[in-house]
Amino acid sequence: ARALAYMVDVAIIWAVASMLSSGLALISVISPDLANTAIVLSLFVLPLAYGMVLEGVLKGQTVGKKLFRLQVVDASGLKLRPTQVILRNLLRAVDFLPAFYLLGGVATLASRRAQRLGDLAAGTVVVRLPRPGKPDLDLMIGTRFNSLRTLPHLAARLRQRIPAPEAALALQALVRREEIEAGPRVTLFRELADHFREQVDFPAELVDGMTDEQYVRNVVDLLYRPRLSTPGQSQPVAS
Repeated sequence: ARALAYMVDVAIIWAVASMLSSGLALISVISPDLANTAIVLSLFVLPLAYGMVLEGVLKGQTVGKKLFRLQVVDASGLKLRPTQVILRNLLRAVDFLPAFYLLGGVATLASRRAQRLGDLAAGTVVVRLPRPGKPDLDLMIGTRFNSLRTLPHLAARLRQRIPAPEAALALQALVRREEIEAGPRVTLFRELADHFREQVDFPAELVDGMTDEQYVRNVVDLLYRPRLSTPGQSQPVAS
């Protein structure tokens, strides 16, 4: 996938370079030496600028990476920094040695996380983005009693106050709960539940004794299933 993504990016760079060369051809009428110098510089600068600018603007993706669902991320899971993007792209010249990315290819095969030399130096890794699947809410949440539904006016207020990104975050936490270790999972659901409790204050008799994870589950139930429906008809309504 990385090789195919790189081929797409090279094709785009070649197309831009061809258009640039056509423009520089006009300069050669005035100064052939200046035009030749500009063409040589563009051959080095354009590939670097392409990777740096797009990976910086598109959060670790070029056109090729986006097409094949690849993304450059910080190896430690932190936010990708501009300095990392710059460094990994500057070292492409080293990875390319002696030709056709041979050194970078060997480093990728030898690295446990498939990192080329530029990735190792910058502390980055290229990951594949999974295709988002539509979770089965009826299977995940079920039709168990949701005490928050007993107060429709508060449930409606909660739906109004929770934006779509927050609703999606809570849903993904439930979908991926088994992938999260016990300690971080408890912390995650506690923070989500506390945030939702701040939006609407349900009576204590409805929520006393309810675990943080169950509270989040009930909130997701309200956000994505405003009215209990038959399986397969659940629709998100958060806005």
